[in-house]
Amino acid sequence: MSEKDHPLSDQVSKHNIPYGTQSTELDLRHPKALYLLFFTEMWERFSYYGMRALLTLYLISEISDGGLGWSSAEAGQLYGIYTGLVYVTPLIGGFIADRFLGYRYAVLIGGVLMALGHGALAIEAMPAFYTGLGLLIIGNGFFKPNISSMVGQLYPEGSRLKDSAYTIFYMGINLGAFFGALICGWLGETKGWHWGFGAAGIGMVFGLILFYLGQGALGKIGLKPAPVDKSIVEAPKEPLTKVERDRLSVILALSFFSILFWLAFEQAGSSMNIFAYKYTDRTIDFLDFEVPATWFQSVNAFFIFTLAPFFSMLWVKLAKKNIDPAGPYKFAIGLLLLSLGFAVLVFGSLSIPKGAESAGVSMLWLVFAYLLHTMGELCLSPVGLSFVNKLSPVKLIGVMFGVWFLASAIGNYIGGALAGMIDEMAKTQTMSSFFLIFVGIAALASLVLFLFSRKLVKLMHGVH
Repeated sequence: MSEKDHPLSDQVSKHNIPYGTQSTELDLRHPKALYLLFFTEMWERFSYYGMRALLTLYLISEISDGGLGWSSAEAGQLYGIYTGLVYVTPLIGGFIADRFLGYRYAVLIGGVLMALGHGALAIEAMPAFYTGLGLLIIGNGFFKPNISSMVGQLYPEGSRLKDSAYTIFYMGINLGAFFGALICGWLGETKGWHWGFGAAGIGMVFGLILFYLGQGALGKIGLKPAPVDKSIVEAPKEPLTKVERDRLSVILALSFFSILFWLAFEQAGSSMNIFAYKYTDRTIDFLDFEVPATWFQSVNAFFIFTLAPFFSMLWVKLAKKNIDPAGPYKFAIGLLLLSLGFAVLVFGSLSIPKGAESAGVSMLWLVFAYLLHTMGELCLSPVGLSFVNKLSPVKLIGVMFGVWFLASAIGNYIGGALAGMIDEMAKTQTMSSFFLIFVGIAALASLVLFLFSRKLVKLMHGVH
């Protein structure tokens, strides 16, 4: 799963004061409410990534196999619109929760809408299908930003437990993503697509019931915000300083390069999913078992489990030796690793003849590509989130996180449109030429960013 889901929303929130919490620096135990939020998020991500693993394959499967029989171009277009909107609606949902509903009610509303959305997808009718996607998009907007905001409010400002809490919470995201693709994907491919969609809905219902019954552990956290006293006159806003403007320009530059990263990285749920489904030999002979194509959607989450601690320790060790690369350089490394991952697929697909509608490429090529993509993600995504927080003036943090997630939405949409080219290019050119597009985009972006990184570091004015 993507580390765009990494929860830093409490730093964006206007209400990051930990009201209602009993935590102190002497209390070195995490509150029970953290584990409530952990399992709620785990089940929600189970439902989201379970459905995401199925969507493209359901769209392109033959009608006789229970699918819709769409072309890859049509499927890619819808996939790009859906995943793009998933990263836009949280900006609206977070604003509504901040100003009117409170985080707790927003999460409940979002959970109900998503459960209804998954239920609609389990119905074999086109009106229900589009209704389900719409409910999932809106529900995600209410749910996604607000549950992670409550994690930060469990702890006082400056608490040493907060980073650890977000690490635990983030593991819930990956755990849900891992099992969602495995379980929903297996049901969808072997029992019927709507069985998989239904299973994703059951996961969302579990998370919703858990949160509703356990919300007492949150105390006053996440309740409806107190009305603003309009009689208080706000101080006049100070203009941005040159240093602040320079730092904002760095955020904008990194946001642009993040678009290029995500349009390629998000091929995981679209073109790479199609590649696994149509062109990969997924049989394990000695087990007499065929690996469902959707299971490859769990590989990223697995590598996050195993590699994230290593990367965290690596940056710490490099920092102690004063050789830790600055943020822009890490971005460039991430793009380079992404390019190398697609280069692996270029070589892996060389054996596929022009015009082939299926093939038997070794699944190890896909696994190796996902490994390199995950390494690239770990160099770029958490670094980007951190630097948006560090480089933004306090009064503009929310706006700049909005810019960051908008870049993710744009990348998802463009990536979906490009994914739709896979079948046409396989017919008129070669499968390798399709993946070569992303090698070129990511490699060129990496080179340009390397060349401009020194300038960007100067514009950061000492922020590391």
